[in-house]
Amino acid sequence: MRTLRLLALAILLTSAAQAAAPRWNILFVFADDWGRYASVYAGLDGKPSINDAIKTPHVDRIAREGVAFRRAFVNAPSCTPCRSSLLSGRYFFNTGRAAILQGAVWDEKIPSFPLLLRDAGYHIGKSYKVWSPGTPADAPFGGQQHAYEKSGRAPNNFSEEATDRVAKGLTVAAAREEILAQVRGNFDAFLADRKPGQPWHYFFGTTTTHRKWIKGSGKKLWGIEPDALKGKLPAFYPDVPEIREDIADYLGECQAVDAYLGVLRARLEAAGELDRTLIVLSGDHGMPGVPSGKCNLYDHGTAVPLVMRVPGGKPGRVVDDFVCLPDLAPTFMEIGGAPVPAGLYGRSLLNVLRSDRSGQVEADRTWVITGRERHVEDARAGYLPYPMRALRTKDFIYIRNFAPDRTPMGDNGTALTSSQDVLENTTRVGLSDMDGSPTKAWLIAHRDDPQWKWHYEHAFGRRPAEELYDLRTDPDQVKNVAADPAYAQTKAEMGARLMKTLIEAKDPRVTGDGQTFDRPPFSGPLPGVDSGKKKNPKKAQ
Repeated sequence: MRTLRLLALAILLTSAAQAAAPRWNILFVFADDWGRYASVYAGLDGKPSINDAIKTPHVDRIAREGVAFRRAFVNAPSCTPCRSSLLSGRYFFNTGRAAILQGAVWDEKIPSFPLLLRDAGYHIGKSYKVWSPGTPADAPFGGQQHAYEKSGRAPNNFSEEATDRVAKGLTVAAAREEILAQVRGNFDAFLADRKPGQPWHYFFGTTTTHRKWIKGSGKKLWGIEPDALKGKLPAFYPDVPEIREDIADYLGECQAVDAYLGVLRARLEAAGELDRTLIVLSGDHGMPGVPSGKCNLYDHGTAVPLVMRVPGGKPGRVVDDFVCLPDLAPTFMEIGGAPVPAGLYGRSLLNVLRSDRSGQVEADRTWVITGRERHVEDARAGYLPYPMRALRTKDFIYIRNFAPDRTPMGDNGTALTSSQDVLENTTRVGLSDMDGSPTKAWLIAHRDDPQWKWHYEHAFGRRPAEELYDLRTDPDQVKNVAADPAYAQTKAEMGARLMKTLIEAKDPRVTGDGQTFDRPPFSGPLPGVDSGKKKNPKKAQ
């Protein structure tokens, strides 16, 4: 009898939640390794930046019609942990074995927003990557039963696919249209499957911004001049032609994501669904294969774009509230009238979206927590993860390195003696928590050059137990002031606040003996990894 009463109460609460919910459609464009790069952000950076060289008219249009978030961050700058946190609304470290990349396993007892939306009556579908690598593949989205990919997977590898088509005689424009047609076809198939009047959620998870891509493609396919970046790179980059070209190529892939968005938006408008649809754009962490980027807790690794078009919302807003991607899970649940589980890290943004204000909308959204454990390097026998946590506020970022005796990007392995081609294109050759890239190869080749040695050390060298950066004077986060007596009080306050929050959240890194992530199954070698073989880097990370 008690079970029946509880079931009846749950049904009643769900019905009440749905009655109060806006029940908008939700289009979520979530690109792999897409950091905070879109031309709309050029005007928000406050100084010359990488964003000066990119043109994203479709992202910019969504921002003009909606809201751009200036301070959006991931919870973990590694694909699978970030997505585990995003899909569940939890801290990444509270998702069990989904808190790591290599060896991740999804716990089906953890609710995820796509499946909760499905259970609340939504038609759901996805194209390409939602949650991987991990087992079962894309489990938080119901595996592959909601996949729409029959029109093709070329949008996952724009520069490779377009370059191949051009080599076979197509123009760049014709090659681009063939790839965009696959975006259109997959989305059309999804829309065709919905019931009349049924709200829907579509997850478009392109991996084109994940390495590797074709060298020189930024200029050849998108007209991005590498020298347009001269004098605009953050201080931790050597401002040299090889690295400027590498970044220009990455920006080309970001412009491909923008082109995909243009197709999706046009189809929404043609279907008469635009003004009933919340459009959300973001990425799972910062730029790959570069210093301070992916796998790092500096802004270059954790800051991401977040732009939304809100049905009936005030256009042209720029919001300064701190947002962490786990906030999206309860936001989507509330929009869809799905029950919101207890104990989430994320907080619904629906009130922020419905506001007509810019600047700081909710006074208490003034900080985020970020962190990481296992990425790929510790899959090599004998290597342990690099545990980090950080507290980011408006003026400071405080980073705690729990194992400063370990190297943040992994051990040297064969990297220092490998060929240029291997360093550029292969991740697991050593220092492997930085993806293989021309930038990585250049840093290693110039590691003993006095002019560039500090760049190498910044990227790969050991770090102290505590780092503190004053963002007011050091926006690139290259001057650690943790040992400066003038910052002693700030360091102590931020360190105490971080640890208190982690303990309250039951982070395994700071509870018990703190060694959970250093033991199997969270650490140690995986079958087949020591061989260094890697089938498809855009699927694997």
